[in-house]
Amino acid sequence: MSDPLLKVEDLRVEFKTRRGKALVLNGVDFEIRSGETLCVVGESGCGKSMTALALLRLIPSPPGRISSGRVLFQGEDLVTASLDRMREVRGNRISMIFQEPMTSLNPVLTVGDQIGESLRLHAGLGANAARARAVEILQQVGIPAPDKRVDEYPHQMSGGMRQRVMIAMALACRPDILIADEPTTALDVTVQAQIFDLLRDLQREKGTAILLITHDMGAVAEMADRVMVMYAGRVIEQGTAAQVLGQPGHPYTQGLIDCLPELGSSRNAASDSDRIELAEITGVVPSIWELGSGCSFRERCPHALARCALEVPPLFALDGGGHGAACWLHAEDRRVAT
Repeated sequence: MSDPLLKVEDLRVEFKTRRGKALVLNGVDFEIRSGETLCVVGESGCGKSMTALALLRLIPSPPGRISSGRVLFQGEDLVTASLDRMREVRGNRISMIFQEPMTSLNPVLTVGDQIGESLRLHAGLGANAARARAVEILQQVGIPAPDKRVDEYPHQMSGGMRQRVMIAMALACRPDILIADEPTTALDVTVQAQIFDLLRDLQREKGTAILLITHDMGAVAEMADRVMVMYAGRVIEQGTAAQVLGQPGHPYTQGLIDCLPELGSSRNAASDSDRIELAEITGVVPSIWELGSGCSFRERCPHALARCALEVPPLFALDGGGHGAACWLHAEDRRVAT
């Protein structure tokens, strides 16, 4: 197995608030290798997007800051890197597709100017060469008539086209790592499938590692090589897609999988049509101030033990293939993952 392209160790992020310091990421650890897709999954507020912003040192400061931990990119710690070095890395070696293209794109600049900006900055291209490269990459991401679209503004494009422009901007400098934060949110299923196909094609061609942030377990099943499940700022399960989806080790992961729509066996007597059965995880993700001293999922967990209210569970190794889950149900017969 190749060395990790990116290795995150004990990453902690805190924010100053009127109520004191709030720890929004608490000891996040993971790795990603070249050509691999790691899906980070969990409900809104679990820390997925905050993790992505921390990797690129984009957390607003104040009030936020990385309080401890390391982000090792090819052995270099980005947490201690200078701002000039981070400007060299962002958009060049590590790129990000942000969640909402309409607010992430500049409404007063053409898409060609926005794609060309990173090319001029990182690749040293002149205006004409940057525009030509912008047309080329717009064509690669499936934008029709790219030589015309390159001079259009974001409001002149559909949601799917704006998302493709965001992908084009992120891939313009052929990054080593692409962070995609909910890249298909609010897009119809046809456009979602096209964007996932595009990401896979570009990954095969360039060997780019993809960190895909999503709450959609269907997207995880389609895209992931490995999966990291987060809850309330912690990593509660990690493993290959087959391990996590096929044999989930944490009750929360099982709950996310059970929430996928499935075709029920019952029939409607009147219409004789198939009935869609939906499950749910009761309750909501607790606020930072309600976590207490034990497992943050205990109030929603159908298998909670007395110990769950007292101690935070470590990540227990479930097998020899890198599968781990932070749940006291595995305490009797499992070792702590390293």
